[in-house]
Amino acid sequence: MIYTYRWVLSLLLLVVAFWLSLVSFAAVPIPFQAAFDALLPGKVHSIAEALVFNLRLPRALVAMLLGASLALAGALLQVLTHNPLASPAVLGINSGAALAIALTSAFSPMALQGYPLSVIAAAGGGLSWLCVSAAGRGSHQQQDRQRLILAGIALSAFCMALTRVTLLLAEDHAFGILYWLAGGISHARWQQVWQLLPFVGLLAPLVLLQARSLNLLGIGDDAAHALGVNLRRLRIGLSFALLLLVGACVSVAGPLGFIGLLVPHVARAWIGHDLRIMLPMSMLLGAMFLLVADIAARGLAWPGEIPAGVVLGLVGAPCFVWLARRQRS
Repeated sequence: MIYTYRWVLSLLLLVVAFWLSLVSFAAVPIPFQAAFDALLPGKVHSIAEALVFNLRLPRALVAMLLGASLALAGALLQVLTHNPLASPAVLGINSGAALAIALTSAFSPMALQGYPLSVIAAAGGGLSWLCVSAAGRGSHQQQDRQRLILAGIALSAFCMALTRVTLLLAEDHAFGILYWLAGGISHARWQQVWQLLPFVGLLAPLVLLQARSLNLLGIGDDAAHALGVNLRRLRIGLSFALLLLVGACVSVAGPLGFIGLLVPHVARAWIGHDLRIMLPMSMLLGAMFLLVADIAARGLAWPGEIPAGVVLGLVGAPCFVWLARRQRS
């Protein structure tokens, strides 16, 4: 009964965040009725309705898709590495994906026409993940867990340094790349919704279907293998899934940090450790968390706005320190 109540409460909070995202901090006042009318099929009859349908609605949907995807990817990484501090940002996947897109857009923009940005980002993130995995091999032990995190932080710093060099060498593209690196969704339109939707719609259900095997993996590699789980196939398949999810997110909004780290911990505390319910809850809370961060990014600098990634960094950095101290103790 208590878990049903928490699911209902979480859904209600997501709906509230969604509606606030549609109507808050707009150049033109947006009544709730106009926002509701804009969601109904038919013609748009007012400026407020046009603003909601063409700008606010796709932006809210992109925020929800991004938050859900990054939270799911973070939860996956924490299970696959047996490391509660793992996330796409901490392990360098975000930075590697961002570096790949920055290099391609600065020095070889024609290449972007032949391949989807998400594939380029996934390739960069995958290369980073391979490097970090090699440095932290055997990460199921405490000492190796620390090595894995240190390798991820070091690689993130290295990738960001190379990205800054890219900005210096490609001045014509510097401003666009710099704003994108800050992690924002102010540019989100329906094109970005359709760009993200296939990845989330296809990969998220495939991951959720593996929740039972992931539960066994959480017990330990030896126990999971004894119970019939093909560890190699499971790890490779889910690694590809999370890389594609992260690549799609980075290609749309830049390297958004800390959602993949914090949200799975909140979901575990809220709903329990069973991944069959924790993973969907992580997606729901991730969607809500990024919606709230985007609203805060608009409100803190109104009538302008700051990138949502800045808000995530301000909140996430202290939480990361707290989690690290908690794990150490």
